[in-house]
Amino acid sequence: MNKNNDWKIIYEDYIPEHEPLREALFTLGNGYIATRAAAEESKAENDHYPGTYLAGGYNRAKSEVSGRIVENEDLVNWPNWLSLTFKHDGGSWFLLDDVEVLHYRHELDLYKGIMKRTIKFREEDGRETSLIARRFVNMKNPHFAGIQWEITPENWSGKIQIRSALDGTVTNSGVPRYRDLTSVHLQPLEIGSFNEESIYLRVQANQSKLRMVQAARTRAFRDGEELPVNRRFFKKVGYVAHLFDLDCDENESVKIEKIVAIYSSKDRAITEPVLEAKNSLYDAGSFDELAEAHAHAWSELWYRCDIDLKDGNNTQLILRLHIFHILQTASQNTIGLDVGIPARGWHGEAYRGHIFWDELFVFPFLNFQLPELARSLLMYRYHRLPAAKRAARLAGFRGAMFPWQSGSNGREESQVVHLNPKSGKWDPDNTYLQRHVGIAIAYNIYQYYEATRDIEFLMAYGAEMMLEIARFWSSLSFFNKDRGRYEIHNVVGPDEFHTEYPDSDQPGLNNNAYTNVMAVWVLRTALDFVELLSDTRKKELFTDLKIDEDEITRWDEISRNMFVPFMDNGIISQFEGYENLEDLDFEKYRGKYGDIQRLDRILKAEGDSPNRYKVSKQADVLMLFFLLSSDEIENLFNRLGYTFDRSIIPDTVNYYIQRSSHGSTLSRLVYSWVFSRSDREESYQVFKESLISDFEDIQGGTTAEGIHLGAMAGTVDMVQRCYTGLEIRGGILWLNPRLPKEMKGFNMRIRYRGHWIWLHFTQHKVEVSFESGHSPQIEIGVIDKVYELGQGDCKKFLL
Repeated sequence: MNKNNDWKIIYEDYIPEHEPLREALFTLGNGYIATRAAAEESKAENDHYPGTYLAGGYNRAKSEVSGRIVENEDLVNWPNWLSLTFKHDGGSWFLLDDVEVLHYRHELDLYKGIMKRTIKFREEDGRETSLIARRFVNMKNPHFAGIQWEITPENWSGKIQIRSALDGTVTNSGVPRYRDLTSVHLQPLEIGSFNEESIYLRVQANQSKLRMVQAARTRAFRDGEELPVNRRFFKKVGYVAHLFDLDCDENESVKIEKIVAIYSSKDRAITEPVLEAKNSLYDAGSFDELAEAHAHAWSELWYRCDIDLKDGNNTQLILRLHIFHILQTASQNTIGLDVGIPARGWHGEAYRGHIFWDELFVFPFLNFQLPELARSLLMYRYHRLPAAKRAARLAGFRGAMFPWQSGSNGREESQVVHLNPKSGKWDPDNTYLQRHVGIAIAYNIYQYYEATRDIEFLMAYGAEMMLEIARFWSSLSFFNKDRGRYEIHNVVGPDEFHTEYPDSDQPGLNNNAYTNVMAVWVLRTALDFVELLSDTRKKELFTDLKIDEDEITRWDEISRNMFVPFMDNGIISQFEGYENLEDLDFEKYRGKYGDIQRLDRILKAEGDSPNRYKVSKQADVLMLFFLLSSDEIENLFNRLGYTFDRSIIPDTVNYYIQRSSHGSTLSRLVYSWVFSRSDREESYQVFKESLISDFEDIQGGTTAEGIHLGAMAGTVDMVQRCYTGLEIRGGILWLNPRLPKEMKGFNMRIRYRGHWIWLHFTQHKVEVSFESGHSPQIEIGVIDKVYELGQGDCKKFLL
């Protein structure tokens, strides 16, 4: 990888086995549609996988696994609109893997959202050709995408044939461990042409009946003038193409331009996708015109969302790559769509495009940059509140029990069994017991409200979700008379390695500390929300939800009497009985396997289980220090009648980090955060490891199946909130920066309760400028003093 500035990622070599990773990292999207960076001429085989994904475009299919029928809901791989290639008379269709590559350059321009390949190659007969391929997925108009090829014969003249196609014969085969499952999701419906230069393909997901139409217009140009061509229409089931011939002269370039319009039956303000695609394609401008509008839309996003970092290494570039992928997954184009934040973006088929708790790491960025988008994404959860209430009721509880994995309609999408690549066996999957996903949703609601003071959202939607989530935790809690405290049993915490006790035949653990403490936080916050409601809205909600004062009293009682397990050394125990587990010889397994991030798979393949050991996949107890400040934790423990000694925090961090395999990309991120106040140097080192987790694919192949959006967003949040000490407390926006020494300074904008604020940080100074806002002034706290700022004000503070 060659870094020539802080806006472009450039590879200057073609390494086929590296293509899957690059295809994920260079994915282009706009919050509505996303397409992997596979070469236009490639097919889904060997080292290439041209996947296209619609935000929220799911379909269910049944498969036989180990003698039983299981049903999975997948993010559908929709037709491949990229398909574009050429051949000489009597020759074969161009594939990069079939020629000698003389020069190769693959670049992603983050600022403009344009991908470009520059290739010079030699064919078997000695003909040398240069190809420049540019591509966008339009951020301005989310239904458009475009490809431009510039072909230059270097030492030959002659006729070539162009093939521009829409391929609906694709399957879901991007994740090797899923390939034994049903992979055919598309049913072809219609193929046709609008006119002599445009073709279209209409398909349907075979279970959800979701329909998509892709229409393509292909033109040829020389010296800026369109060339008249005689197109031939070709079709077969699920596939349609235009073919035409071009005369090429040595050293004279020809350009091929392919503009694609994509519509689905989920779209707003349409009558029928084929008609909308036809009209859009008819009105579409040229590649350059569309690309210019697309780049302008990106420049507006960067003005709002960029973090301009002064750093001596690749941190700036990779940080921008992470912001880029956040905005490709969810942008203004996402507002109003019924979609959530998928853990792997819309970049691949890993985790089947499901929505987990990873949104917990994404919302902080959106709250301060695109709050209207954050609001829309929270509505994804609100629309699935009835499904969460139904799930709780069927499980014997009250309130809302949100699923660990969510897709189309909010049912639990977690797998019943999971393939272990180490052993080749299907193991039971009990991770659905991670009920703490409801805590993450409640936390997101609270953080959004704090950043925006959107009282209308709170009144109409947020409070209702918060109350139903609180009711669930109340329902899940029971009183232990022997302890005189409430307990929560049969759950799984954030550390997914522990799903049951050793030698137990029942899944679940008792009194996971993170779950218990955060359940208290939810109950207390729900009580605070009740106080924010108007009398009328409180009466409406209490009547609709059948909440009475006895239930409110129970919430308060649980929030003051929840049990939290501690070990004999005073450290919070991950769950009750954790201290009785065996210690694991980490060095033994490192020596034997090298990479032990997925110790669970290693141990199971050896006939053992991580449930027997003090070993974790990722932060569990330490998530408390990630989500809550020391003051908040101390207040919660005081509320519970426990003495919380802040001096135990470093010991707690060291205890658990020594026992973590970092099997999740989120793990290092959390450790970096909790180190930030006690050991900035260590924090920054771990931050850098987290920063490159996808860029260098440190998990050994997982990024190719889809980027890890939570980890990407978390690294951005490390800079935005953690190192700046940015938090909202008591209605005041506080800043208490402690930048790592390698970080010389940076600039960023945030939107806080309707105000645009520009912030500049250095090692020794903070500068705050009030750019615009809806009210005369706001309160900013810097370290330990509060200041008032009005529109146009700029204040500097020495640290």
